Amino acid sequence: MFLTAKCCRSVMAVRPNIFYPRRSSVLFSTSVSPADEGRAGSGSQKRRRRRQKKAAWTDDLSWEERLADAVTPLWRLSYEEQLELKQNNHRRILSELSGSLSPDLRSGLPAPASDKINFPVLPVLPSPVRDGYRNKSTFSVNRGVDGNPKTVGFYLGTASRGNIVCVNGDHLLNMPEKHTLIARCYQDFIRQSSLEPCLLFHTGGHWREVTVRTNAQGHTMAIVYFHPQMMTAEEVAVHKAELVEYFSRGPGSACQLDSLFFQESTMTRCTHEESPYQLLHGQPYLYEEVLDFKFRISADAFFQVNQAAAQVLYNTVRDLCVPGAAQSKTGRTLLDVCCGTGAIGIISSPRVDRVIGVEIIEQAVRDAAHNAALNNVENCEFHPGKAEVVLPALMSQLNSAPGALTAVVNPSRAGLHPKVVRALRNQAAIRRLVYVSCKPDGEAMRNFKELCCAPNKEKKLTGDAFSPTLAVPVDMFPHTLHCELVLLFER
Repeated sequence: MFLTAKCCRSVMAVRPNIFYPRRSSVLFSTSVSPADEGRAGSGSQKRRRRRQKKAAWTDDLSWEERLADAVTPLWRLSYEEQLELKQNNHRRILSELSGSLSPDLRSGLPAPASDKINFPVLPVLPSPVRDGYRNKSTFSVNRGVDGNPKTVGFYLGTASRGNIVCVNGDHLLNMPEKHTLIARCYQDFIRQSSLEPCLLFHTGGHWREVTVRTNAQGHTMAIVYFHPQMMTAEEVAVHKAELVEYFSRGPGSACQLDSLFFQESTMTRCTHEESPYQLLHGQPYLYEEVLDFKFRISADAFFQVNQAAAQVLYNTVRDLCVPGAAQSKTGRTLLDVCCGTGAIGIISSPRVDRVIGVEIIEQAVRDAAHNAALNNVENCEFHPGKAEVVLPALMSQLNSAPGALTAVVNPSRAGLHPKVVRALRNQAAIRRLVYVSCKPDGEAMRNFKELCCAPNKEKKLTGDAFSPTLAVPVDMFPHTLHCELVLLFER
């Protein structure tokens, strides 16, 4: 999803009237029983989304309501109802895993009914902040409701149908005002620019998305993405200077940016190594604090989108990885796969003897090493590269390491590569594994099942099976269907 600002609104405009949800127009019926909610699986969600797409151009909802239904589909429910729905969804998802376990992993119990789970699932841990919680938003450029191609915002519609429209997102409950202010400013800037927007790469144009990052202290970073097409470096430099002037001394100075980055990209997404992020103005990093640890955040580094809920998540993960702060840490090693900027490993470092992190994004690895030094943590090491390449080589070292070995994995929605699952499964020293997933009903479910299935020579899964022993959902994304699931496996 991407964001917008109303095409008729200027930077100097008065703050718009607040858009209040109309509870009389119900997206999810509040009278649905818990049993029915538990059965509301991905199939019903897909059908609902198809109905929404079909009705998007024919119903009597406002553009703001349509966008809210697409981006924050639970906005019409109370927070208690949202948590109940998410709890039932996770029980439904985890019942699939429980049903797939072999009898020996169920402690001799018979196969569970389709709605039963043979390990504890704790109630969803709520987010301490429910509105305006996002610390990162990406705003796209496309045609607005009035047809203006220089509209910055969230998409409605699909490219295949050719009916994409950008709709103002100031009313979205998860959006901070600072983010939508920058979106409006960027929209005004590109509308006064002589360059066209880049709506489709093959049709030309230059101005693309803008990403906004903020921290709990209100410090703000903006990253503007630009397609150079056939422009020379000197020609691009002229427009970069205009961008800096607008946001540092012009109308955009109202945004009070601490950092302004610029990336020239001929691809939809590319890393810092593929196309460097150019610092045009201000500071190169943001800093965020979590559980009394400080973290440096680069332009493209991953950090949980909800800082307050991240503290709940990381505290939960730490307690599952190394329970009991008072216990001896002698010989304990924590293997942190997909470690990002090192948050889990660094936060857990006082409880273990050694932390080994693996991360594909090189800049994130540099951030992780910096973060360890920033917090005076000396028992962490971080390795760049694909986990499926780095991990098998590391396992030979870990085989000879004394003491207990625990693994924690926090992959993207695509889940873990099969080679990573194989390396974890076949490492006998790993007795405890914590899996953090933002989409447990996707590819992560395949990972879960391969960690827990009987040994399989064909898949080269020769190690003893893991068994799920505890599940803890954490609400990282209020008003949406998504949740972070922390799942503990042991053997």
